[in-house]
Amino acid sequence: MAIEGVSASATTTRGEAPLTAHCIPPCQISQPQTKWKRLIGSLPKFDPTRKMKMRQMFLQQHPKNPRIMLVTGSRPTPCDSTIGDHYQLKSIKNKIDYCRLHSIEIVYNMAFFDEVMSGVWVKLPLIRKLMLSHPEMEWIWWMDSYNMVVHGYQSLLFDEKSWIALNAGVFLLRNCQWSLDLLDAWARMGPRGWARDEAGRILTENLKGRPTFEADDQSALIYLLISRRDEWMDRVFLENSYYLHGYWVGLVDRYEEYERKIHPGLGDERWPFITHFIGCKVCTGYGDYTFESCLRNMERAFNFADDQMLEKYGFRHRGLSSPNVKRIRNETSRPLEHTDKINVSQTVYI
Repeated sequence: MAIEGVSASATTTRGEAPLTAHCIPPCQISQPQTKWKRLIGSLPKFDPTRKMKMRQMFLQQHPKNPRIMLVTGSRPTPCDSTIGDHYQLKSIKNKIDYCRLHSIEIVYNMAFFDEVMSGVWVKLPLIRKLMLSHPEMEWIWWMDSYNMVVHGYQSLLFDEKSWIALNAGVFLLRNCQWSLDLLDAWARMGPRGWARDEAGRILTENLKGRPTFEADDQSALIYLLISRRDEWMDRVFLENSYYLHGYWVGLVDRYEEYERKIHPGLGDERWPFITHFIGCKVCTGYGDYTFESCLRNMERAFNFADDQMLEKYGFRHRGLSSPNVKRIRNETSRPLEHTDKINVSQTVYI
């Protein structure tokens, strides 16, 4: 899913939505004031003139710098097991490798920016902070930590009102005032406590197939786009022509087949851009699939992606289940041939 505002100047004239959350029926809004709700009315907006001057100045000084920032993160405390921490590290390495190859800035976060926006909601204040502090970035790309480097279904969203109509674990936001307004509207279901519990009840009543639990970021975004379609959907694109992410079950076992049959470019059935390990909770050990199954398939996915990096140096893994590597060509006479493609000097913020 790509979420895009037309331009900074075109969106700053739009008045900010009232404090009452339109995505929840007005009669339901009576919760005590929360920290996030008290701040909503005074959150900073873009100054379009200053923003454009800063962006133009930066582009003149750094004409080849990236325009996309990938943002990801994990919880600030260690996993329940060392193997969980190990695979978190592998997931981070995968994203850093991709960003180095494609000249994308990356930010890895382990901090909470708002005490009431905890859990899956921590991404919203983080993204807002980065958008304001990095006006030179045109796009902010969020990716959950359990995705390996937002697919959406229009019919599931508006016809069936399904709670799995889109994936909020991966999305692109244009860095402009419209996107800040969307984050503010989206965040109103997130404050921990009464607001999140009551919003969860409303989401379950209105979204098909949703179990009963507190409000989550994905369901809240779906409900927001459905209930205020005229306000938001003109600048939202649901990617469905290409699989941005793929469910790991039934995908990871076919990697070798994909390598044999599928080639770069259009014209074939291409594998998904991201392998999504939904249902695997290797950090806590409490998931929908066995711990061993998740680890085995994550290892295959990591090695499959790592081979694409190693090939530039003339190596590959001996097998997708093996951490050992082998040489696939002799480049001792030209060891630095591919450094211009790898861009090893790319800045990484952690």
